[in-house]
Amino acid sequence: MNFATLFAHLSSHTQAIHALTRGISLEEARWKPDAESWSILEVINHLYDEERRDFRVRLDIILHRPAEPFPPIDPPRWVVQEKYNERDLEASVQNFLDERANSLRWLSSLQAPNWDASITNQFGTITAGEMFSAWVAHDILHLRQLVELHYALVARDAEPFGVEYAGEW
Repeated sequence: MNFATLFAHLSSHTQAIHALTRGISLEEARWKPDAESWSILEVINHLYDEERRDFRVRLDIILHRPAEPFPPIDPPRWVVQEKYNERDLEASVQNFLDERANSLRWLSSLQAPNWDASITNQFGTITAGEMFSAWVAHDILHLRQLVELHYALVARDAEPFGVEYAGEW
């Protein structure tokens, strides 16, 4: 695993995620293309919670406390139960940015981590390297989701005109 490259990606994803929240209104941030989709605001709050309640915590457990169970998480339930879509956009973005900064500092502080360290639990066996790699990949999944939401907003706002000339989505 090339930690330096993956770390650089995680760091640059922070700016990309932030950029995809700039210049949009609260109404746009709360908009969903359909009932099953998440809004931009829900994605940002999901990323915030994943940062502080999932990836960093679980990677730390694998590396430093492998006998400790993973804390329970339920991201789909959190979206509704914790009213992500009712939160303030600027505060939500800042929460994510602050937690990501904490994560990057923590990752930078690791002294010769054993990326082959693993734990076995209800999810199967997972190594520290897999957890870190999944963290970086998780950002990309949500970057794609944020871009899709922006595209859907443009298509919505262009009505009654279409956006097909732009190219195939």
